[in-house]
Amino acid sequence: MARLAALAALVLTMAQAPAPKPAADVELWRLDCGGVQVNDLNAFSDTLAYSGQSKRLVASCYLIRHGSDYMLWDTGLPEAVIGQPVSNTDAMSPILTTTIKRQLAQIGVKPEQIGRVGISHYHFDHTGQAAGFPGATLLIGKGDADALSAGKPGTSAEPLKPWFGGGAKIEAIDADKDVFGDGSVTLLNLPGHTPGHHALLVVLKGKGPVLLSGDLAHFRENYDTNGVPPFNTDRAATLASLDRFKKLAGNVKATVILQHEPGDVAKLPAFPASAR
Repeated sequence: MARLAALAALVLTMAQAPAPKPAADVELWRLDCGGVQVNDLNAFSDTLAYSGQSKRLVASCYLIRHGSDYMLWDTGLPEAVIGQPVSNTDAMSPILTTTIKRQLAQIGVKPEQIGRVGISHYHFDHTGQAAGFPGATLLIGKGDADALSAGKPGTSAEPLKPWFGGGAKIEAIDADKDVFGDGSVTLLNLPGHTPGHHALLVVLKGKGPVLLSGDLAHFRENYDTNGVPPFNTDRAATLASLDRFKKLAGNVKATVILQHEPGDVAKLPAFPASAR
């Protein structure tokens, strides 16, 4: 009798629970946030897999519209890089020719309309233009937020001054995060490259799931062979995150976008067109 009463109570609770919200109209733009001339590709291999090789990478970032809300995912290289010469001798040389704000203006989006800035991790080529959106809530992995707050070696909170010392709203995330509460945009906790590294899953009604990698891997060969850069903060966590990401991509049949791989970024329409 007690079991029946408990079952009846459970059914009643489920019947009274609000129905899941339908996913809002979601749109995804790829933005040009710079590039990197890599003259020593072993910078991304702790097993020296790419001796004598070089590669031109992109530094992509993304605009997401969820209904009437706008979110940036990563913010590329700092505007100060514009006009700097490209080095053919430095291990890595940054390149930037335009800004996020200029691109937003092309599609009629004002900086103050950006309600959230999601950062995959604290490296300068992902945080460079974030400070141009101080009214947004910063979404960042808790491990990264803690490292920035503590001034750990290899970190700098300078590109994120509105949130670290400036009083702007910050949300430090130590797990996955369903950003809008309907499963359409989810930060994925994938540490290893940095302590709080995250990737992003965007579910589009037409194109389907899209996985934006952050810096889980930097280019296809690295991704396919589970390569680990020597500057990652945790090798074992990197490999576990790669395993999770690949299994998730296969299970949901996602389009995988390695954010530094030109061929992957090209899977999305060229700006100002968008994916839906």
